[in-house]
Amino acid sequence: MESADGQRGRYSGSQRRSPFDLIMNQIRRKRTASDRKPLGRFLSRDRTGIPEDGEVEEKGQSSGVAEAAESECDVGWGRVGAFLQRLGKKADSRSLSLAHCDLTATDLLELATLLQFLPQLEEMDISWNELIGGCLRALTSHLQHVSRVRVLRLCSCRLNADDVAALGEALGSIPLLEILDLSWNSGIGGGTLQGLLGKLHPPLRELHLVACQLTEADAAVLGGMVSALPRLCVLDVSCNPQLTQEVNADGFRELASSLSHATSLTTLRLQACGLTADSLDALGGSLHCLPSVRELDLSCNKSLTGGLDRLTLHLAHLTHLESLDLHLCCLTHTDLEALIQVLPSLTALMELDVSSNKEAGSVVHPLVSALPLTQMRRLPLNSCSLNQESFTALALAMPYLRSVDVSWCIVVGGHLALLLDALQPSVILELRLSSCELTTDDLHHLAAVCRRGCLSSLRVLDLSYNGLVGDDGWSALFAAGGLGSLEDIDLSLRPSTFAPCAAWLPALLCALPRLSALTHLAVQRWTIGSRDRKQLDHCLRKRSVLLEWDPPSKDTTASFKATNQESPEE
Repeated sequence: MESADGQRGRYSGSQRRSPFDLIMNQIRRKRTASDRKPLGRFLSRDRTGIPEDGEVEEKGQSSGVAEAAESECDVGWGRVGAFLQRLGKKADSRSLSLAHCDLTATDLLELATLLQFLPQLEEMDISWNELIGGCLRALTSHLQHVSRVRVLRLCSCRLNADDVAALGEALGSIPLLEILDLSWNSGIGGGTLQGLLGKLHPPLRELHLVACQLTEADAAVLGGMVSALPRLCVLDVSCNPQLTQEVNADGFRELASSLSHATSLTTLRLQACGLTADSLDALGGSLHCLPSVRELDLSCNKSLTGGLDRLTLHLAHLTHLESLDLHLCCLTHTDLEALIQVLPSLTALMELDVSSNKEAGSVVHPLVSALPLTQMRRLPLNSCSLNQESFTALALAMPYLRSVDVSWCIVVGGHLALLLDALQPSVILELRLSSCELTTDDLHHLAAVCRRGCLSSLRVLDLSYNGLVGDDGWSALFAAGGLGSLEDIDLSLRPSTFAPCAAWLPALLCALPRLSALTHLAVQRWTIGSRDRKQLDHCLRKRSVLLEWDPPSKDTTASFKATNQESPEE
């Protein structure tokens, strides 16, 4: 039996220990922290154990590493925030938007070093930064840090062949990429696109190459790329007029043929690509394999004139087509008749744009009769030389349309009531009546329709270039109310016309509180006194409404003074 002194010595803080204690301490040092279950872990409420000998050192090291890593992460995120704040942007761990930031090569290099602190990044947009052209490799060499990126936009960055090659080499680091937008980079055309051939991965769903000066040779390369992208849904190569300019056009034929492999394609945009009747032959052959296409844009291809029947023979296969755009294609009467013949087969069609084709004004009645009217949402007929008969036929479609555009059709003036009386309440979202020679009576009728609540859902109202409307008409429109959803209104006059707005401006000022959704107001060429100008500007600025008007000039200063007769103090 131990003496009392011995017991006191063992349980006190003295240096004396028994042989048993020494052996147990050695055993404890050899056991790992994971093997030991200190009693404190079971007794303490927060489940934290009391560390034993040797465990303090291990915990200290692991917690030190964790704290260092966390500290480094905080510092890195702070650097990201400071960098973005300098550019007027807010930090977001998933989305990086630096468009229109005037980035330099130095900025791009700094951004590249910050990518390691954005491992969750999914969207990256550095478009419209032309100073980074030729330096993209500085960024692409760090893309492995953001392997989750799904959206990459590099529009208008003056990319050259080296940039495209660097991007192609780095695409393997972002295998989940779904949207790639390289539009408005003229340096991509002329063979540079070859740098991406074989580098795009199957998950890619959208490819945008608008205005890249693509040539016939690029069309062939693009065909090879499309063939390897089974999930491609959107292909936009608009505004590339040289795409079909070669004599043989073999490159475009190869591109058109490759589209047959893109069975998931839903949107195909070939606006202003120099398409000809022969191009439609090549394109039509692939439409049989594209049952999923919902949007087809062939607009602004003036060389299609007289050859649309080569495409309409195949359009019937697009049973899910919802939008067909053929505006500004110089369509002939024969082209339009061929289109009308196929329209009954397009049972899913919701939008048809044949605007800016003068011959369209003579076939509105058969056109409207062939459309699935109950589901039509857009049928713009601006600049179509409408006559009284075609204008009356358009009224048949008015109850169903969400957007109505009959701008630049003088037949509308004095007859606007015919269209407005056919409207269904709270259906139309966009009404464009620019340069229609509207009269004061037309505006009074428009005001009456507003009072009935028929335009309560209207968001866009374009009444520009209608200088024949008197002050009473403008005042009646603003006093009517019923435009609570209006976001954009244009009242501008023609560039060569000036007129005072003092008579109807008070009605507009009184109406502004009711226009709670307004974001844009255009009143160009309306002369206004300095006091009224300040009042209007103040009312709109408080609500962040963009006011588009002409600054006072020497030519209009006399008009301001004559109209308002203000004293210098005012």
